[in-house]
Amino acid sequence: MDDLPFQKITISGPTLSALMHRIATSLGDVDGLLFGHVTRLTPSTLTDDNTPQNPDSDLVATITSFFCPNIPLSFYDSLGRVDSVTLHRLVSSTTQQSNSSSSSSNFLGWFSARRKSPIRPSMREFCVSQSLSRLKTAAKGDKDLNPCVFLLFTTPVHGEMLYHTHEYRAYQFQINSRCFEPKTIAIDNIGPDFRGNYGCFSPNSPFPELKCASAMNDEVGEDLNRMERVSKDQKELDMVAEGFCVGDLGKLMGSETVNSTMSLEDLYEKMLGKLDNLARQVEKSNAKVLEMENHNRKLRYKIARPVPE
Repeated sequence: MDDLPFQKITISGPTLSALMHRIATSLGDVDGLLFGHVTRLTPSTLTDDNTPQNPDSDLVATITSFFCPNIPLSFYDSLGRVDSVTLHRLVSSTTQQSNSSSSSSNFLGWFSARRKSPIRPSMREFCVSQSLSRLKTAAKGDKDLNPCVFLLFTTPVHGEMLYHTHEYRAYQFQINSRCFEPKTIAIDNIGPDFRGNYGCFSPNSPFPELKCASAMNDEVGEDLNRMERVSKDQKELDMVAEGFCVGDLGKLMGSETVNSTMSLEDLYEKMLGKLDNLARQVEKSNAKVLEMENHNRKLRYKIARPVPE
């Protein structure tokens, strides 16, 4: 079967983050399956288009989901021989769940995650990719494609952990030449190429629209409706800058703006404090989620362990 080379491999930012989080929280080396779809690029006819065009390839493999059993050698043995029964079971269960919840997803390939090792495919990974390349289950359409996508993750060998936690590379296994061909991996929604996706985006600031002038009038005969409105505005302001008085917003408008440096700094400090509080809450919730995942993993190992007779 002729090789159909990809121009690039794309993955969304949330999918890549979830995959790297699963790798980081695993107890050791892991591997898994990659799912997505293959699309054909529309060639650009613009003369001022600076995007490099590859006339030999107009196919793009997009990774939309993955499956990670949290154990090494999940569908193959130590020699790289694929267990077709286990692989078929894992692919069937994952694609059924994906197709029932969203658009169709097909088996594209697999990934391997190692720790403190050179970021190049090993002989065992070569054997696994060669076995998978013989399968015709990656895509459906006018041309069948093999599950030839391979993502390799590793942690830095030396002290680069201060800058990033993982290194990753994308490959396509070529059947005819029997080798890995490095491919560009593009992350969706990052970079200037995706600015057009936000052409119709209208930002909605959570900062409330308040009538500060009316809130500052401390007239003796202030009615109940005004007091309720000021109380409601104060609650909305506390959601973004807790502790900042709603009456002080009037100092940031009109003729008093010139002398409002201290008020602006105070408002900015209150907003940073609110963000810091939210970040601490997220950090605590992530720690609880990780603790529950480890507890559930131990329970699964305990259930799966055979009972001695």
